[in-house]
Amino acid sequence: MCGIVGIIKYNDGVIDLDVVRCSADLLNKRGPDDSGVWIEENVGLGHRRLSILDLTPVGHQPMISGDGRYIIVHNGEVYNFHELRRQLDTYVSCWQSNSDTEVILAAYAKWGPKCVNHFHGMFAFAIWDRQEKVLFAARDRMGVKPFYYHHSAECFAFASRPRVLFSLHHSISCEIDEQALRLYLEGGYIPAPYSIHRDIRKLPPAHYLLIDNKGLTIKRYWDFRHIQPELAWSKQSEEELLDELDEIVSRTVRSRMVSDVPLGAFLSGGIDSSLVVAIMARHSAQPVKTFTIGFDEKDYDESAHAQAVANHLGTEHYCEYLRLDELLKLMPTFLDEYDEPFFDSSAFPVMAVSRMARQHVTVSLSGDGGDELFGGYHYYQIARNLNPFFSLPSGLRNCLASTVGLIPKHQFKLLAGALGQSDRMAAFAFTRSIAKDFRGLLMPDVVRRTQSLRELFSAVSEVFPPGLHPSEQGMRLDAFYTLPDDYLQKIDLASMAFSLESREPLLDQDLVEWAMKLPLSWKLRGGANKYLLRKLAYRYVPRQILDRPKQGFVVPIDGWLRGPLKIWAEDRLNDKALFRNIPLDQSAVLALWKIHSSGVRNVHPLLWALLMFLDFNSKVTSKLGV
Repeated sequence: MCGIVGIIKYNDGVIDLDVVRCSADLLNKRGPDDSGVWIEENVGLGHRRLSILDLTPVGHQPMISGDGRYIIVHNGEVYNFHELRRQLDTYVSCWQSNSDTEVILAAYAKWGPKCVNHFHGMFAFAIWDRQEKVLFAARDRMGVKPFYYHHSAECFAFASRPRVLFSLHHSISCEIDEQALRLYLEGGYIPAPYSIHRDIRKLPPAHYLLIDNKGLTIKRYWDFRHIQPELAWSKQSEEELLDELDEIVSRTVRSRMVSDVPLGAFLSGGIDSSLVVAIMARHSAQPVKTFTIGFDEKDYDESAHAQAVANHLGTEHYCEYLRLDELLKLMPTFLDEYDEPFFDSSAFPVMAVSRMARQHVTVSLSGDGGDELFGGYHYYQIARNLNPFFSLPSGLRNCLASTVGLIPKHQFKLLAGALGQSDRMAAFAFTRSIAKDFRGLLMPDVVRRTQSLRELFSAVSEVFPPGLHPSEQGMRLDAFYTLPDDYLQKIDLASMAFSLESREPLLDQDLVEWAMKLPLSWKLRGGANKYLLRKLAYRYVPRQILDRPKQGFVVPIDGWLRGPLKIWAEDRLNDKALFRNIPLDQSAVLALWKIHSSGVRNVHPLLWALLMFLDFNSKVTSKLGV
């Protein structure tokens, strides 16, 4: 895990070494162990290193190929680099290091842009070809590692974090992107290629880019959306499928256990993390180090479940108990680390467990991805139950929606709202939306000229296989958008705040492709979610230990906004300066706050999203002197 920066200036622009070095140093938490800068003519590259593989100085970056032609800066890990190195042995006369970075260089020298098809891992890297004057950059298939960039007539610049780009070139503006703001307020995150800044974009997962004398070219090199479920698997025996799944998951976990520094795992006691830890324990000569955050408030505490799994697997288990109000002490770190407005409050406990884990290890494995690939979220069941209703006339469907809406439970409210939508994509967008009232907060002209979450989902779903079940469409949309732009961004930034590398074995491309082929009946069966993955976990951990309601990292934002954060929230929402030059109606925002604070209606998701945006925008504009 590292931090990367780079810039190409056009029109004979000269690179300032100190600017590149200072920009790279803004990423010191991502790479506290080493730093490096390389400049030549109008090109500059910078790197901050967190040493994981080959701890010797020969792993230093920017790394130059043996023939001097290529220079690379790389963030992440290519887990199959040993295998690729053997393939490239006849091509490379003498290896300079034992790092995966050098293998990436050699792979690009041999295969060009097609090199990315050979990589299994999490990565964001850029390679400068000194001979052809071409920059090649790529991001991993699932978007584990970030890659932000700016392209204009003056320069092309990139970095692991958007804040770094402002320091690289004076022409990069912090002006808010209206489309990104709408999607953030509607869905709770900003999907690639958008960023909150109009002048900055994200390279989407599974894409690479080229900068040459023709300009900027961006191409997708891998796509799971079109994969057709294998209907024949529906008739395959459960044991056969479990054996296949066991082999793939075991292989991906083992590959992510390669490290020259101490390694452990996050353990919540749920299906996904327990399975990962169980396989680690099977392949480790020493007890696996595992980490959990516990809370004094029992309604939020799942540490007992994690402890039960740890006891069964014989791990070296660490648990730090906190009061919920102690999480508030992480608020300054939370607000400082996120370079875009970030809605997901579960980042607080993820930061807490990362801080604790870093005291013992440098690398930690997680179970992220299991829910999106195997059907872990409740709204997949909602979509499954909704499917028959879309064959009904709209009048009858609306009547049913009204009736179901009388039931005062969250899932039935979602069901009622989704039933009233005009199509399946609208229904799924409804269940994924954090805010139904956001349009009244944005200026009307902004709403008119921007795209909705539903329209975004519909465009992506056009390449889905014909007849794909709505639940499966939902899983693919989450894997395509929500996973990289919300959950994985959360994990990356929360762990990197403490110089901890997080690895996600359930997001290996082989497992993703296998899961996309798995029929829905093996994911949702009866009232059970993640059916097949759950059954695999039972092979390692007894059912009575694993079976419990899904909990996750829940933070009581509603209570905080009515209690310890109330004054902080009111100060920001009443500050006219914070609303200057942004397309939000302050009077509408204050009306929403009154509805919430008076107890008329709980609208804390939208309020929290607004507060995160206002605080973020204030921080950026004050730092840049706007």
